[in-house]
Amino acid sequence: MRSRITMLSLAAIMASVLGHSAFAADKEIVAIYKSGTQQYFIDQADGFKKAAEARGYSSNIINVELDANRAISAVSDAIASGAKGIAITAPDQAIGPAVAKAASDAKVLLVATDDPLKKNDGSAVPFVGFDGTAMGNSVGEAAVDILKKSGWMDGANYGVLATEYQTVSVCNDRTNASRQKLEDAGVAADHFKVVAYDGTTDNALQAAGPVITANPGIDKWIVYACNDEGVLGATNALRNAGFNPEDVIGVGLGAYEACRPWQAGIATGFKAALYLSGADVGKAAANALIDAIEGTKPLPEKTVADTTIVTPDNYKDVMPCS
Repeated sequence: MRSRITMLSLAAIMASVLGHSAFAADKEIVAIYKSGTQQYFIDQADGFKKAAEARGYSSNIINVELDANRAISAVSDAIASGAKGIAITAPDQAIGPAVAKAASDAKVLLVATDDPLKKNDGSAVPFVGFDGTAMGNSVGEAAVDILKKSGWMDGANYGVLATEYQTVSVCNDRTNASRQKLEDAGVAADHFKVVAYDGTTDNALQAAGPVITANPGIDKWIVYACNDEGVLGATNALRNAGFNPEDVIGVGLGAYEACRPWQAGIATGFKAALYLSGADVGKAAANALIDAIEGTKPLPEKTVADTTIVTPDNYKDVMPCS
């Protein structure tokens, strides 16, 4: 199935490229984002635009949501328009070989942002983003610290809503690492209740509801996910089921959703979050592309941005919140 997707993707890209006149947009770079309306990607687009402008380049930002076909079309349009470089957070990692080959054939530089992509030969597309396992470790360690201080491990009926975006490899890296840290701290395997979601708040809310209902004996919950949206959706489901914020230990990943109730002084299940600067990733992606375009530096194989755990007490010193 994946090979068929790759072949169809490549055919679609080449057909679109051949069907356009290549009117080159001088010194243009393009960023393509899944879920482009999420705050993290809004921030990343802003960082990309500002970095491009500072270097004398124009930029084009394309939001494809979770639609792989739209992502394929966006890549082909960028190539056809004469873009010198493309940064992409793909909705489906299966399109990696096709978009990598299309960019290579057109001599257009390509970087994968946030979610790694592979070429046909299995090698990695140059990557700009975060270390998924390290992020998951940080989330898990924060959850363990709060859990130990809560006293829940001394006989409380608690569970873990393991909110997993299972079709994205970097998300599996994150949530697997978070789970391992909790298990290492003594949380038994039967405490984990898996919630499979698609990376969005609404889907996490819908998916978590039946899991909560199916476990009426649990009266306190730990929540982690691949992103803030997953934790927000799951904690909203817990609120709808009648759980109070003090009975929830939610540790976000992103912090852009977690900080909002903190800023408003609203009681929330978010007790901590790992802050990710989308703007830093966008800036790094744009600069990596431009350095390579101008020949000052080759595209690095991997560019990893820093992260920081934030809480209601320290987030104002670390991050903006909008």
